Amino acid sequence: MKRRTFLWAGGVLVAGATAGAALSMQRMGSTQAYAAYAARLRDALAAQPDAVDLVRFATLAANSHNTQPWRFRLSPGRIELLPDLTRRTPAVDPDDHHLFTSLGCAATNLALAAQARGLPGELRFQPDAPGHLVFDYRPGTASATPLFDAIAQRQSTRAEYDGRPATSAALATLARAAQVPGVDLALVVDPTVRQDISDLVLAGNSAQMADPAFVRELKQWLRFNPDEAMSAGDGLYAAASGNPIGPSWLAPSLFDLFFKAKAENDKYARQLQSSAGMAVFSAEKDDPEHWLLVGQACQRFALQATALGMKHAFVNQPIEVASLRGELATLAGFPGRRPNLLMRFGYGQTLPYSPRRPAASVIEPA
Repeated sequence: MKRRTFLWAGGVLVAGATAGAALSMQRMGSTQAYAAYAARLRDALAAQPDAVDLVRFATLAANSHNTQPWRFRLSPGRIELLPDLTRRTPAVDPDDHHLFTSLGCAATNLALAAQARGLPGELRFQPDAPGHLVFDYRPGTASATPLFDAIAQRQSTRAEYDGRPATSAALATLARAAQVPGVDLALVVDPTVRQDISDLVLAGNSAQMADPAFVRELKQWLRFNPDEAMSAGDGLYAAASGNPIGPSWLAPSLFDLFFKAKAENDKYARQLQSSAGMAVFSAEKDDPEHWLLVGQACQRFALQATALGMKHAFVNQPIEVASLRGELATLAGFPGRRPNLLMRFGYGQTLPYSPRRPAASVIEPA
């Protein structure tokens, strides 16, 4: 769900990598090995999946900083989804808003996958445990949908798009897919409003990059090469953001040197300009239960965009910087409410996929 990328100074990176010689490059791992790893994570769902395989598909959901802040508890006919508070990002998400929306995204994947393989069920909240979800399922009629088919292909594509506009029919399809009671969606395609929101993104980005705590937290979740990404199974992999990979002994120093507000703002301005539009999600209430609902709406939107051949990426700076939320809410038509997520969408290339932890590692022991 996070949209953080950074620009390398290419010549410096090449010079540093050359100085490290073949040994350092070998320790980075190969992009071919990473591609095979990512493909295995996204293997087709078995015709008769067990609960672990359903969890695997759930974990392919969008999530903040790719922290994968979820745990799953399995019992016959039931899968519980629990927030993993050990994976909080307090600098960017002090009230765990993104954590709970991430959990809602995973819940959507889980329900779609189970339904597609003849295990339909219902998601419900646990009244005695705020922010916890229960999925009760049973054998039934299999019903695969375009949203299910898109689960393994969906990615947050942090790159420039090709500038093509979305048709009215495509916008209507996206809006229908994201309909979740308690959540409203504004699709922004008007050039003036888009520019105003883009200005907020840049203002929020500047504020965050001036915050040392934010930069330290972001850096903790960066994975600079295939070996780091595969070993951790989480975080923001450089190549998945369209950036060059770098050796672990050099890349963090280059990040410190070249991660600057002006370069980041210039990049975001290009990306936003190249997009077909923006999507703003806002829940009727500001509490964990409704944040989970926002995650469900967002994931459905993202899967529908993927099914339509579109890309998407989060640009949540005006939401993460609290002083900018009110203006964003007004621009989106939700005055007085908290905007929960901001996403850009359009048409563009596919980048390497983000890493994921093995399903078994996010399942609590029985």
